[in-house]
Amino acid sequence: MSPPGDLEFKGYAMTDPSDWSELQVVSFQPKTFGPEDVELAITHCGVCGSDVHVLSQSWGATRDGPVIVGHEIIGKVTRVGEHVKGIRPGDRVGVGGGVSSCHDCRACKEGYENYCPQLVIALNASHSDGVPTQGGFSTGIRAHHRFVFPIPDKVESRHAASMMCGGITVFHPLRSNGCGPGKKVGVIGIGGLGHYAILFAKAMGAEVYAFTRGTAKAEDAKRMGADHVVDTTAEAFWKPYEFSLNIIISTVDHFGPGASLPNILSMLYVHGKYITVGLPPVDDPLPAVHPAVLARNASSIGSTFLGTKEDANAMLQLAAEKNIVPWIEELPMSQAKVALQGLKAGKVRYRYVLTQDIAPVV
Repeated sequence: MSPPGDLEFKGYAMTDPSDWSELQVVSFQPKTFGPEDVELAITHCGVCGSDVHVLSQSWGATRDGPVIVGHEIIGKVTRVGEHVKGIRPGDRVGVGGGVSSCHDCRACKEGYENYCPQLVIALNASHSDGVPTQGGFSTGIRAHHRFVFPIPDKVESRHAASMMCGGITVFHPLRSNGCGPGKKVGVIGIGGLGHYAILFAKAMGAEVYAFTRGTAKAEDAKRMGADHVVDTTAEAFWKPYEFSLNIIISTVDHFGPGASLPNILSMLYVHGKYITVGLPPVDDPLPAVHPAVLARNASSIGSTFLGTKEDANAMLQLAAEKNIVPWIEELPMSQAKVALQGLKAGKVRYRYVLTQDIAPVV
């Protein structure tokens, strides 16, 4: 085990839930350092829609006390536990939405640690020792090594940051459902997640269909790699694409009045998969769909959560090999409020990344 360092744990925290985007610098207690843990000094952290949902409490009330969000974390390793292999102090690594799991259940043993029933997420939760988890709008974090991902030299930290959640959230279902040459992939919603879905699906060799409201993002989608851009405000937009797509990745977290899931599902070919990765507020479920709609093309509806370490390593390797560069806007971490409010208002193109400025890492 490497010796304890002098990393001071501070972060930008919500202290008043009635003013959710106004963050204050606070000190916090990290989890007890264990023999399988990695500690890192944070250099960058992306801003995700989940951060807005947690702080604004659209997914439910936050715990008592300061809440530090952020789960798209890149940093420099400062300490490793005695049982950690392949990660050393000084390495550049990333941490996403999960920080630990039970390591004993079937999911953990089969490499699906992100689906562990006892998964500990990086924000608004508690570690096994009872210490509250605090996220990446901070100077440092500790996580189990299975949730720590080495960053290839060819991928810049500012680019890797939003891959830790935004990227892996769409890469995992693309990889799991056979995205590749000869496949047709639809992406609904060209925001932070959708832009990653286009970038990765194209890099994996698929023919990509981008579905977006209006035409404001059409040229962006084409530059990202979309082969076709479809305006979903057009009448019967789905008709020309019926029975054609192998995978649809839906990134939207809200379906407006009159939204028809059956029309979307009609675009799937036999055994096609509709994967929803956008997580709406708790009172905004998917539109109703009759089983007969699924029977027509043997389609299925599913979702995924985060990704495995194997997924993360494959994603980062693909990004290095194909020179995948996300579209980001960079801000100092002290301007997290600007990013949070811009994200909630839909102004970002297409992910915010914050540079840690409480105790800059050299």
